Amino acid sequence: MSPPNYDFYTRLARVFNSGQARSLILSGNVYDLLHDGKDYVPLIPFLAGKSKTRGLIRLVYELNGPVRILDDRQKLQQAWIAWKSGSDPDTLMVKGLRKKGPSEYERLAAQFDQLLLDAIGNATLALELLRQLTICSRSHLAEDLLILVEAADLLLPAGREDVASLNDTQLRRISIVQDWFGDPAFMNGGDCVCLVAESRSLIHPRVARLPQVLSVEIPSPSTAEGRPCIEHFIEHFRQSAPKKPKLWGTPEEVATATAGLSIHALRQLLAGAAYAGEPVAPGDVVEKVEQFIQAQLGEDVVEFKKPGHGLNDVVGFARLKRFLREELMPRFRASGDRALPGAAVAGPIGSGKTFTFEAVAAELGVPVLVLKNIRSQWYGQTDVIFERLRRVLEALEKV
Repeated sequence: MSPPNYDFYTRLARVFNSGQARSLILSGNVYDLLHDGKDYVPLIPFLAGKSKTRGLIRLVYELNGPVRILDDRQKLQQAWIAWKSGSDPDTLMVKGLRKKGPSEYERLAAQFDQLLLDAIGNATLALELLRQLTICSRSHLAEDLLILVEAADLLLPAGREDVASLNDTQLRRISIVQDWFGDPAFMNGGDCVCLVAESRSLIHPRVARLPQVLSVEIPSPSTAEGRPCIEHFIEHFRQSAPKKPKLWGTPEEVATATAGLSIHALRQLLAGAAYAGEPVAPGDVVEKVEQFIQAQLGEDVVEFKKPGHGLNDVVGFARLKRFLREELMPRFRASGDRALPGAAVAGPIGSGKTFTFEAVAAELGVPVLVLKNIRSQWYGQTDVIFERLRRVLEALEKV
């Protein structure tokens, strides 16, 4: 199976390769699985694998782990030692052999290794270390650095823009990143930093709104990505599960019905069917899609309805019902240019608008998604809700 062509990665590579920006926020569907050519993997391993190339040293910082150097660790260590000491690392090694006790080279090498480990649970130290490594890279390293920072919204959480609401640790981190990304030498250099967060709005605005920080969004999986995913998991479960998951239709039909689901959710659906030995039914898919959307947006934000009444249950409105059956509903069912993207319905309060169009949904055989508490009391959360809603609706086959 050939890996899908992910447009977001093409845009990300274009931003860095063209020099448009050296700092970028990667947001959207960041907690899902992506195909790397062999298997479906999380985002950070996917980015690390796709970006592997000569002349580039990749570093990964995860909140609960050390700073990981994926390429040429010794070369980066020696460059850091030379930068810190102002000497060539080979010269330090020769001097160390001529005197008793640990050499300056060995001391700085041990300090470098310790700093990588000390980053565990100390995000402030990690950010400052990464900033210093980019300074070191510009003068003592032929290769460029690519730094992937996971969960940037936890490192630099959004809050009110005034600094009075921030504690000393948050102020320190924001100051480090502002100085780092705003440094002309960094902007004109070859090192790149990618901050990963579900939404740009979740990162503190003093960083997210910097003009030199661009954004790339990962969309929810499309129908075209769903079909190879279904085929991949069926083949996988055929080897590992007692029974192969059965589908009610072709992979294309199932992919259309499951549009909007994440790869994680799609895998869960097929894994459950493989374990139970029962075919995946359309009702299972509808239920899974509803559960997924409510989990993404929150039950207090959206509500699913399955109306049990039709247009025959709507009393009166003969001309309106004839228009709905003959004009509106065929356009809703259509595809391509003839499809109707939406309708604005006006009328007095209590005139039956909701009841009538719930009946239209019932006759079309589609569920009703009711948007309730779109606005949030928390800073930045309203933007996050809208971003999640837009990603889900754009991924669905028809809305």
